[in-house]
Amino acid sequence: MNPSKTLSAVAVTALMLTGVATSAAQAGSRDADHDGIPTGWENNHGMNPRRSADAKADFDRDRLTNLREYRLGTMLRDEDSDNDGDDDGDEVTDGSHGTDVDDPDTDNDGVEDGDEDSDHDEVDNEDEDDSTEPCGRDDDDRDGDNVADEDENDFGTRVRSADSDDGVEDGDEDSDEDGESNEDADEDADDDADDSCEGDSDDDGQDDEDEGDLLGTV
Repeated sequence: MNPSKTLSAVAVTALMLTGVATSAAQAGSRDADHDGIPTGWENNHGMNPRRSADAKADFDRDRLTNLREYRLGTMLRDEDSDNDGDDDGDEVTDGSHGTDVDDPDTDNDGVEDGDEDSDHDEVDNEDEDDSTEPCGRDDDDRDGDNVADEDENDFGTRVRSADSDDGVEDGDEDSDEDGESNEDADEDADDDADDSCEGDSDDDGQDDEDEGDLLGTV
């Protein structure tokens, strides 16, 4: 066998394989709508790969655009990717180096970042976060007990259990025995006084979350 022909054949094969690899890489990084987010990533995360406007949208209302979430590697439909009580947008934009958007306990002191007080003003990070939110419903409430996940630890209740102990939903409990239900105390302590998401679907003058409260509204 002619050695030069063998080398030529190897070279051609290598070029072909390189071309295949390059084509695959280009396909993987293809951005059909030129919005800065690869088409494959958009497909995998429920975005429209042919609509560039959704890169500027904010699906989880955490004050980070979808494009920013893609670049940061945070969760597109979860306003608090590391579940520390401090929303992604706040962790990224508050100028504090004391919290990390993908680490629930940045300084490893056993206290979640949301329960820290980065600016030393005697208000927890998570409460400062909530006080500027126009819609309290943006907070995760995975067990549907009307107590935000980030605040369950404040009441001694569990995030994934709507009734942590006795047949009464955690939101209707009065953990600190102050005559106010947990859900009302949660709302009063954290959320904007002009919360635009307080709902009264039957127009009876009582917020939906308070319908059937054992303690009534306070």
